[in-house]
Amino acid sequence: MTTLKELCAYTDELLQNGALPDYCNNGLQVEGKEKITRIATAVTASLATIHAAIKCGAHALIVHHGLFWTGDSYVIAGSKRDKLNLLLKHEISLIAYHLPLDAHQELGNNWKAARDMGWTELQPFGITKNKNILLGVRGRVPSISRDKFRWRLEEYYQHPAHCALGGPSKIKTAALISGGAHRSISEAISAGVDCFITGSFDEPVWHQAYEEGINFFALGHSATERIGPQALGEHLKERFGVEHHFLDIPNPF
Repeated sequence: MTTLKELCAYTDELLQNGALPDYCNNGLQVEGKEKITRIATAVTASLATIHAAIKCGAHALIVHHGLFWTGDSYVIAGSKRDKLNLLLKHEISLIAYHLPLDAHQELGNNWKAARDMGWTELQPFGITKNKNILLGVRGRVPSISRDKFRWRLEEYYQHPAHCALGGPSKIKTAALISGGAHRSISEAISAGVDCFITGSFDEPVWHQAYEEGINFFALGHSATERIGPQALGEHLKERFGVEHHFLDIPNPF
């Protein structure tokens, strides 16, 4: 068991909250019960996620995509009103970590995935608007055909891949940025890697991959960002002795 204050202080320090300029408020977003014995993690604080958190009896819900974003209206209405009402009624704390949970080199969406898939010689990759922030990772992979590489990606993320196979037929190097990072294919091209992996895709990427000679794989915004929340939840389970439930809410995008 732990307290909300202890949990937030620990995760803020672990993920270096405040070190990365972001598009949202990271950390505690909605205050619930003081004492916590059961946590849930998920990708997004959707209504479906919150209902699942209520069903499993979570005292705190930790997500990658929270409720409050830069530029949002101050009006609490519609589904946002419904979400807040449910969280407050059931005294569930909502805690969100966006870019900190992408960039973390132990528990984050990118580095954790790269290690799980056996990449070596890992280096930070993926410059954001703030030039000091590198969210992704690049590294070497055991030489493998791109067809087998695609199969391994699909098996790991449990999601079909959208592909533009404009690069070499054997893959030895790769770069990864989870989520909606398809535009970062330009940086992967400049880095000279054999393939670039992300969650999202768009029409120009198809042409760019073939014209610039790189393999591109999109495994779903949501699917590529399940890694960090699950890893963080398991870490907190071990650290504080709390129950952990990962809420795998279906989202094909």
